[in-house]
Amino acid sequence: MGGVVPRPGLFEVLQTSARVAVVSAPAGAGKTVLLRSWISEAGLEGRVAWVSVSPDERDPQQFWPAVLGALRQTVPGAALVRELTAAPDLDGWAVVERLLKDLAPLDNPVWLVIDDVHELGSVDIQRQLELLAMRAPPELRFVLATRHDVRLGLHRLRLEGELTEIRPADLRFSLAEARELFAVAGIELAEPALVMLHERTEGWAAGLRLAALSLTGHPDPARFAAEFSGSERTVAEYLLAEVLERQSPEVRRLLLRTSVLERVSGPLADALTGGAGGERVLQELEAANAFVVSLDAARSWFRYHHLFAGLLQLELRRTAPEEVDALHRAAARWFADHGHPVEAVRHAQAARDWASAARLLADHWPGLHLDGQAATVHALLAGFPAEARAADSELAVLAAADELAAGSLEEAERLLGLATGRTASVPVTRRSRLGVLVSMVRLMLARQRMDLPAVAAEAKALRVVADAPDTAPLGLSGDLRALTLITRGIAEYWGARLAEAEPHLEHGIALARRIGRPYLEFLGLAHCTSIASVRSSPYALAEERARQTIELARRHGWTDEPAVGIAYISLAAGLIWRRQHEEAGEWVRRAERTLRAEAEPMTAMAIRYVRALLELARGRDQEVLATFQAAERLSRLLDAPDWPLMRTRALRLHALVRLGETGRAEQDIAEISEQDRDSGEIRMAVAALRIARDDPHAATVALAPVLSGAARVPPTTWLAHAYLLESTARDALGDPTAAGHAMRRALETAASDGALTAFLFHPPTQQLFDRYAPDGSEQATLVGEIRSLLPAEPGPKGFGATEPPRSADPPWLVDPLTQSEIRVLRYLPTNLSAPEIARELFVSVTTVRTHLRHLFIKLGAHRRTEAVAVARALGLLAASPDAHIRGAHSPTALDAPTSTGK
Repeated sequence: MGGVVPRPGLFEVLQTSARVAVVSAPAGAGKTVLLRSWISEAGLEGRVAWVSVSPDERDPQQFWPAVLGALRQTVPGAALVRELTAAPDLDGWAVVERLLKDLAPLDNPVWLVIDDVHELGSVDIQRQLELLAMRAPPELRFVLATRHDVRLGLHRLRLEGELTEIRPADLRFSLAEARELFAVAGIELAEPALVMLHERTEGWAAGLRLAALSLTGHPDPARFAAEFSGSERTVAEYLLAEVLERQSPEVRRLLLRTSVLERVSGPLADALTGGAGGERVLQELEAANAFVVSLDAARSWFRYHHLFAGLLQLELRRTAPEEVDALHRAAARWFADHGHPVEAVRHAQAARDWASAARLLADHWPGLHLDGQAATVHALLAGFPAEARAADSELAVLAAADELAAGSLEEAERLLGLATGRTASVPVTRRSRLGVLVSMVRLMLARQRMDLPAVAAEAKALRVVADAPDTAPLGLSGDLRALTLITRGIAEYWGARLAEAEPHLEHGIALARRIGRPYLEFLGLAHCTSIASVRSSPYALAEERARQTIELARRHGWTDEPAVGIAYISLAAGLIWRRQHEEAGEWVRRAERTLRAEAEPMTAMAIRYVRALLELARGRDQEVLATFQAAERLSRLLDAPDWPLMRTRALRLHALVRLGETGRAEQDIAEISEQDRDSGEIRMAVAALRIARDDPHAATVALAPVLSGAARVPPTTWLAHAYLLESTARDALGDPTAAGHAMRRALETAASDGALTAFLFHPPTQQLFDRYAPDGSEQATLVGEIRSLLPAEPGPKGFGATEPPRSADPPWLVDPLTQSEIRVLRYLPTNLSAPEIARELFVSVTTVRTHLRHLFIKLGAHRRTEAVAVARALGLLAASPDAHIRGAHSPTALDAPTSTGK
């Protein structure tokens, strides 16, 4: 780096540092210059991922994509680290786990440099970063630059010898380094003056840099050295006298007017000065080391050293106080016009232009929400005075959404009431938009309460947007319209109104593609996939949509998001029907890794259904019963729990019939409401029960509405099973013509999907199949495959035996883990005790131990090591790194059996 003094001693410390190196010193100590010059001197380009933390960074959904993006810019990371796009529901803990999996094969050192760590305002981000440092492979080194110490649990690393610390005393320039700094700047300074300057600045980098700037062309270096104290106050005085006042009027004007900005670019500087050539001026100032620092490789964005910025702001308020608010308003307009809404709102707030700030925030809230900036929105809302929040309906709606994100449902309801009561104060041109926002947040509230009737009601309230061919008169942005369409479609999906849901989702997907919102496209595709798997036969459309969804998720790093679980099980369902159970099982396990019951109970219910379908197809009836119990527990989260559970209940009935427990099956049916007993799935289960209890006539009565289409069954491949039951019942009634017709219809229905499984839930005897399955038909291949699978001996009550030998399968979760349990799980591979985990998560030890008990039960483990092994087998934790890695799991008090409560 030109003009930079090499510091080989510190370079060596950084190069040979332990797992984590912390460079902690106040502003002006030279941290960033040291790190950049070390990277250049050591030739580490391509092996260093650099992340600069923006001021007051609070959103993991923004921070972690930046980290992964930086790692992907390294040579090793480009091959290992998968891409990640910001999304509203992105889980930072899951991202860390995914990154650990990606980096497990890392076999050459890579440095992750995080500058301005002190700006991390989120405790979650700090804990997640600490967990990554504890569990990362040894080849991943961390360099953290900060103005002050942050709480990252670094004391443990210090005790283990895994922490290198560079403090202010280490960063002070030696006399020899100060001499070289002046020589590099082209300044000849007598030794006594040099010694005096070094003593007065105490080797402080910023003071020495300023002295070098000021000495350029100075007539009396000795007098300058005698007068310059090097203190921060003196530096400020010299910054004013030696840096600012020595600039041309045009440069002074640019520096003063842009001092209101956290960062500045050439075009932005031109907008605030009314001039031109701002980028050239900024680049020249940076090249002269005039306390201007570039923020990107292209040298298009810059910031001022904080001492310099503070001085410029003071000077602006002294010389032109009337311009400050106008500059903030101009900055707000520029940032808004150039796609930087957060900075736009902040500058409008700084100008105390509350109305403009509120409009900007309301207009850009959908985009901020989709980008996962909930914490940033919270901070922006806090920047409004109480009287502004109380008087503005749009702010009240956004505050309601903010409270909803924090789990304060009652306060969200109250704020929504305030918003709807003040619509008269909103300009007419913005009222329709406000109504859409209110309906959106009410729908989000209903979903969070798991109140399905309310979800349906609020979905109808969004009809004005979803059904209108042109919503431009409503003043809706593309983001808000696409979000509305997808949200309404998902709400209709939740309410089992699939015909209404599909067009809204498809319209929303098309719009999301046009405006570049892949997360909305992903959500819409996932739910369209589920609709196709239920409503379509053959499965080709569902499979195509599922693979599109999975590819989109893979491309953006969302393969662990709950919505992608819908695509996984849609693929699995088709494979189950085609009796490709091993591959189906892998997709179901992937879906189960996404389970977040408290976030998406409907998706979790669908995953449980497909798990039960897989176990029924495998003939594992006891597992079907266990899966139903898990689904039943999930259904209690819903205000209307019966209908989402009904399909899985039908599978339980089939399993009870196959187990010969017809009495329990009868009891189950008696507890089902009359309306639910009319569903196609339940009617087929009832028919199987009636055949098993020697009442074939009752079976045909139960099947009649299914076969006529009055009681629809999703998907239509179930019809093959219904016709098979009909054939069995008609044969028992002595009606071979009807039995043969039903068998042919069963084969015709199954043929399009190759749905072998439809013949194996309650398989006919070989004799029955021989009598009614036509050998010379178009389905001859299917008939041959079915014959090879049918049991030789009849099972109970005329059905073939179904229970095959058990095989050793990977484990699967009967109950999904809660978010809190997952957080505790992430720490289990470390050597932290329960009290230490409690301190990291800011919860009580009792809470941690309660979560541990639940984890052990759900994972079927008795000790911590067993729980970690099962979690790794399930894909919930990254594989264990080499044994020599620090922080890997070692036995602790947490390894006690669950009965001890530890």
